[in-house]
Amino acid sequence: MSFTCYLPAAALALGLVSTPGVAAEPVSVTLDWTPNTNFVGLYVAQALGLYQEAGLEVTIAPFAFGQPSGDIAAFGVLDFYTARAAGLDAVGVYAVIQTETGRLAYGGEGISGPADLAGGVYGGFGTTWEKAILDTMIAHDGGQPDYEAVTLDGSVYDALRAGDIDFTLDVLTWQGVENALAGHAVEAFRYADYGVPDQHTIILAADERFLAERPDVAQAFITATKAGYEHAVDHPVEAANMLIEMAPELAQADLVEASMRVMIEGHYLAREDGTIGLFDAQMMEALGAFLFDAGALVDAEGQALREKPDFSSYYTNRYLD
Repeated sequence: MSFTCYLPAAALALGLVSTPGVAAEPVSVTLDWTPNTNFVGLYVAQALGLYQEAGLEVTIAPFAFGQPSGDIAAFGVLDFYTARAAGLDAVGVYAVIQTETGRLAYGGEGISGPADLAGGVYGGFGTTWEKAILDTMIAHDGGQPDYEAVTLDGSVYDALRAGDIDFTLDVLTWQGVENALAGHAVEAFRYADYGVPDQHTIILAADERFLAERPDVAQAFITATKAGYEHAVDHPVEAANMLIEMAPELAQADLVEASMRVMIEGHYLAREDGTIGLFDAQMMEALGAFLFDAGALVDAEGQALREKPDFSSYYTNRYLD
């Protein structure tokens, strides 16, 4: 699909069309980390002018501690569940990743399964859901979930490569690619191969007030964003270049290009049948139930939820039809 025929068609579908002399509608987006290929569709939509054509002025802010969430925010889906349980007023509106990219990463030799990591040192991030992932994987492999867990101030990935910890969690499509390019001896196990439900890994969620007060703007943003991800899937090399250009802090062109190849070949941004952006109801329910049963969903006071939430209220596909 060429750019020249793609942009007008996308613009016509967006609902809010830019009109000369009319101020663009501002939309703020906050990422859950630094720019990377999870967010390629956002940057492609900017580069192609899809937001501008939709009458939007979109600002994308990389993660920074203490910054407020924007109208739209990127979340790891596990973090989103725990944030919702604690009172976050946001709804998932776009499933960026269609099948899990999370991995249990480890260094060292003689490891044939998660059970062999029992007794080791886990370097983590201090969330309520990590224990549920680790314990399930180790037990599913026939081991006892007995290990030392430490939360590090610095990079857990540097600590893993240095041998200061034995295992951690990473993302196949970024840290996994980075390790492969650098020749680091880091291997990994897929969560869903060891008893953890498959998941969307990264999602975009919208503030509920934003959805209620500016529904046309929300629809225009999500439609343009979906078009950006579709273009990235159809043109991954071009999309990688756009991401590098739009986010100059990404100095590692080889990492971005290799990550995009993994994204496409693994059908992470779009399933083999072409499904893109949609939440899978069974996946969302199964992951929520898993976290609830493990006691990983806690309220604002840190107490485990007593009643299982209605996880269908955590997300919607209505903006993607």
